[in-house]
Amino acid sequence: MSAYDHPNGTEIRALLDRQRSAFLAAGPSSAEQRIELIDRAIGLLVDHQEEIVESVAADFGHRSKDFSRVTEVLSPLMTLKQTKAQLAEWMKPEQRHSDRGDAWVQYQPLGVVGIVSPWNFPVNLAFGGLAGALAAGNRVMIKPSEFTPRTSALMARMIRSVYAEDEVAVVTGGADVGQAFCTQPFDHLLFTGATSIGRQVMRAAAENLVPVTLELGGKSPTIISRSADFKAAVTKVITGKMHNAGQICLAPDYVFVPEESLEEFIAIAKAVLAGYFPTLKDNPDYTSVINARHFERLLGYLSEAREAGVELVELNPAGEDFSDQAHHKIAPTLLIDPVDGLRVMQDEIFGPLLPVKPYKEIADVVAYVNAHPRPLGLYYFGSDAAEEEYVLTRTTSGGVTLNDVLKHVAVESLPFGGVGPSGMGAYHGRDGFRTFSHAKAIFRPAEGPDLMRPPYVDQLKQIVASLITR
Repeated sequence: MSAYDHPNGTEIRALLDRQRSAFLAAGPSSAEQRIELIDRAIGLLVDHQEEIVESVAADFGHRSKDFSRVTEVLSPLMTLKQTKAQLAEWMKPEQRHSDRGDAWVQYQPLGVVGIVSPWNFPVNLAFGGLAGALAAGNRVMIKPSEFTPRTSALMARMIRSVYAEDEVAVVTGGADVGQAFCTQPFDHLLFTGATSIGRQVMRAAAENLVPVTLELGGKSPTIISRSADFKAAVTKVITGKMHNAGQICLAPDYVFVPEESLEEFIAIAKAVLAGYFPTLKDNPDYTSVINARHFERLLGYLSEAREAGVELVELNPAGEDFSDQAHHKIAPTLLIDPVDGLRVMQDEIFGPLLPVKPYKEIADVVAYVNAHPRPLGLYYFGSDAAEEEYVLTRTTSGGVTLNDVLKHVAVESLPFGGVGPSGMGAYHGRDGFRTFSHAKAIFRPAEGPDLMRPPYVDQLKQIVASLITR
């Protein structure tokens, strides 16, 4: 068992102090040194890929192993490799314009970065943050989710096998450990998780004025235009929603469909789902809900909607009975035009439930989106350029994918983050490097007389007068 399994606040602080002391003693690291640290992380993912896949599956009760190999091994591996390839370029000083001397920005490591990673992509999101923090030259402490205990323990063992504790360390434990972790005086704190917990994290970080990056999720809307290839759009929406059984911060949370196309949407959704999952209950490709708590939460959404008279369309091709099962699987379900007061329209769903809202005019859709908290993602399907521009310019979201869902998150050259209740700050690629760096402004004045001092001579007065113009 690690010394940092269920540590108290004092022990966490002692670890942070050791990392900070090591950081200060070592001085700034070169691109080559940072790449060597990243190479160790790459090796961990390659060498432990089978253990990663198995541990995530065990934590979920059941999760598609092929899906996990892509999302928990390949995806962070690609992030680390791209970071490694571009790191030296990112580290170069940036020249800034000045007509009074030389001006530039030097990117400097912050020191010790704390990362609080979630359960839905436990390895992906821990190693994704690690890539940016190491690229920027920092020491790193990671607190993974207690909801995936096997995977968290595996990551602790993996990290400990190749990093000294004053380079990268993993702290495991429950909510009390997470609270103690977030109260530490890190130089930056990255949190990925629910908005409700994000508020607590921000309050805790504020005690030490720790800057935070919060990736919080929210209810990401999907808009299918009358100009869209309708079958292709529905196929992509259902495909994206079924990834990880909807347990993705960027999952399509609800979808707007032209009112005259509602029945067609339902028919296509049924056909698409049946093509992917002829059966669900024992299908190795269909993922479980993470635990009993979230399982009951989702069933509660369905029960409340049913009692309110909402039409529920279960996408259950084989008509299987889920009342007796070894895991926490839920049949994918469409909720037709639920009213706003229902919890399924208030909370981030994080499961295989999809509200479908018919609409008449695109202006009504935009008004609805703008009347609700700004989401992490927004998805628009259509070929009408003017309408697309209208949606893009009249709505605000963390990011957008056009004519598909989710995929902007995989573009490392784009900043990834939320806005307002869906988060603050961004990371990934160069933006992650900058988030975990201090942009130090440096100026070397040109040689010449300093007129900006008493007594203010006529030459200075003439210069000032000549510059104050319209």
